[in-house]
Amino acid sequence: MHRRQKFTITGQVQGVGFRPFVYRIALDHGVTGSVNNSSDGVLIEVQGDAGQVDGFSRDLTGKLPPLARIVTLDSEGMKPIEGEDAFIILESTRKSGNSVLISPDVATCRDCLNDMSDPGNRRYRYPFTNCTNCGPRYTITRSIPYDRPQTSMAKFPLCPKCETEYMDPLDRRFHAQPNACPACGPATWLTRSDGTVISQGDESLRGLARELAQGKIAAVKGLGGFHLVCDAASHSTVAELRLRKHRPDKPLAVMVADMATAQRLAHISPAEEEWLTGIRRPIVLTAKKRPFPLARSVAPDTNFIGMMLPYTPLHHILLHDYAELMGPEAALIMTSGNMSSEPICLDNDEALERLSSIADIFLFHNRDILIRTDDSVIRVNPGTGEPIFMRRARGFVPSPVFLPVKGDTVLGVGPELKCTLTLTKGDQAFTSQHIGNMSNLETMRFHNEIQAHLEDILQVEPKLIVRDLHPDYMTSTLAEDLGSRRNVPVAALQHHYAHIHAVLAENKFDGPVIGLALDGTGYGEDGTIWGGECLLVDPSTLDHQRLARFAHIRLPGGETAVKEPWRIAQAALWELGVREPGRYEWPWLKRFGAASRFLPQLLEKDINAPKTSSCGRLFDGVAALCGLAETISYEGQAAILLEKAQDMDETEAYPCPLQSADPVALDTLSLVAAVLKDLERGVPVAKIARRFHLGLIAGLTELAFSFSMLLDIHHVALSGGVMQNLTLAVELPLALQGAGLIPLVHTQLPPNDGCISLGQAAWGMRKLLLNSQETL
Repeated sequence: MHRRQKFTITGQVQGVGFRPFVYRIALDHGVTGSVNNSSDGVLIEVQGDAGQVDGFSRDLTGKLPPLARIVTLDSEGMKPIEGEDAFIILESTRKSGNSVLISPDVATCRDCLNDMSDPGNRRYRYPFTNCTNCGPRYTITRSIPYDRPQTSMAKFPLCPKCETEYMDPLDRRFHAQPNACPACGPATWLTRSDGTVISQGDESLRGLARELAQGKIAAVKGLGGFHLVCDAASHSTVAELRLRKHRPDKPLAVMVADMATAQRLAHISPAEEEWLTGIRRPIVLTAKKRPFPLARSVAPDTNFIGMMLPYTPLHHILLHDYAELMGPEAALIMTSGNMSSEPICLDNDEALERLSSIADIFLFHNRDILIRTDDSVIRVNPGTGEPIFMRRARGFVPSPVFLPVKGDTVLGVGPELKCTLTLTKGDQAFTSQHIGNMSNLETMRFHNEIQAHLEDILQVEPKLIVRDLHPDYMTSTLAEDLGSRRNVPVAALQHHYAHIHAVLAENKFDGPVIGLALDGTGYGEDGTIWGGECLLVDPSTLDHQRLARFAHIRLPGGETAVKEPWRIAQAALWELGVREPGRYEWPWLKRFGAASRFLPQLLEKDINAPKTSSCGRLFDGVAALCGLAETISYEGQAAILLEKAQDMDETEAYPCPLQSADPVALDTLSLVAAVLKDLERGVPVAKIARRFHLGLIAGLTELAFSFSMLLDIHHVALSGGVMQNLTLAVELPLALQGAGLIPLVHTQLPPNDGCISLGQAAWGMRKLLLNSQETL
């Protein structure tokens, strides 16, 4: 007795070898029928006896291809078809709506690397080798369904050999949309900064390695944009790159050929090795070995080095050639191809125009990048083994965050700094790659590009747009303009509530929580600058309350104080009644003596000296007071230096008590007073830095515990850029657990402002759901 069964599968099931996998298990079980890609997902019909159909059904979920991810699987019985005698793969179909996830870009697989390293293989040293198990996906996809005409490979007709592979269901390159070879696919060429061609094809890669070995700086077109590349061991070359890129101190990422090289440079845990060698291949922050064999200027402010292994065939060839010239410790700087604060360069003409003042040479290719995507950056929490994202992009986008509820589509436009955007669909939230700081028109255009692209591939239109409460953010203007053009309502959500909604969405947590939002800056409901907040957040009712904050300090000079933390340090001392140096000479007086003498006037007259409860600014002020950072050249620099300075053997914690107020205040100025007292006593800065961290952790734990007892709430959500500080990320959750509380942390998105758009979208979806319930 024959049975016929229909399966509709949604998820990451296109462009990942899913149809040939279905074809193979159909042959294994002797069933007839068909499989095809559609906007609804992968549609499968199989027919056979009960044992054959049941066996097929088991293998369908039990033997998935490496990149496949099933989100839903619906099955229904059908009437058998008489005379059907084969299992076939049908052409893709498309209609409005879409239930398919595009795969992120994936690192080169072992089989393709074997092809590239075999001199007898036609893909020997071919820099665009791929198959259904690896290669570009998101960055080359124009639309859904994921078929070759919808990708940037449409302009490369397949040669007969590649077409044979492409059409053979038993070949691992069956319907591999980027499939190509030297005879029919993309090619590379090397030019000078004026566009003059130096070499082409394989010689361009060999020539690039030679130029880099001679100290040149290169712009190299990669997977999601251009990298700026140079010898990581050359002090003079790295210094020149920093000078040209206007990036004096911020750490630079490094790429090495393999794990053996990586282990010569850094101490690498098993969890870090998994990330370095896996299919996503982010930049991983790893502890430097001493003596550190690369240029000190690669990452001067930290004990960690951002490291990654090759993830494209082009990278594998380049690093192989470079290591042959430079030896077993060969390493290349691989940093985003842009001027600071601009989006990463995407196409050849744009790169020549924007990067010719930085790069001596350019490696181009002619496979268009449709979606610009930076490298992802993570560090591994040594206590839990979970990732802490610093930046989420290549390898992870556009994979969704699964939400606890379903609802109408909402667009969260994100914040001003470290911006992302998020679109929801059903119970999934699609957070974009890192877009950057919304401070220029190029980044605004990038934001618009990604919004349009995600709406297209998801086939959605937002019913609500959510922006930050700050009226002057560029994203706020964007949201209001978009809402007006489309006649879509716009709602505003305060920055730190968005932080907490984001971590709740990641954890699929529905109940009320105490939220600790610890970051640099966010426009508060009272018009002051928030940033060290204890909040009550209930995602089901959308009840919000500010329970407590850090003690206020002033920012004399406004934004200037953020770039010159000595101002914050002196303002904090002023709040404590300290008007001039005592036994400890203020470190900034030699350089900023005149401005320092003028500062009290700003504070006394309250001229351009806004109040803030910011945790990030507290770190900045303490770092400056300790003489670690009078000024900064990038966000978070002072806090990084303060964390690095810690003597981890120190166990004493500074006092950080609660103060009765409305709202309650955590007396973080007590920490500053204790720092000053120890500095006057000549206590080493290393001990002071550790006591400060321990005191803050103890104060935050007492704060959360007090409100837990008062409100009978036991979950504590942790978010904000300060949670990228490894000390707080590891030790604060442990301290909360020690107090009987349950911490909720980010593991899918960064705790910094890269998560804000998710919090906005998740809150907006709840708002629409509550509104619909009220109208029933």
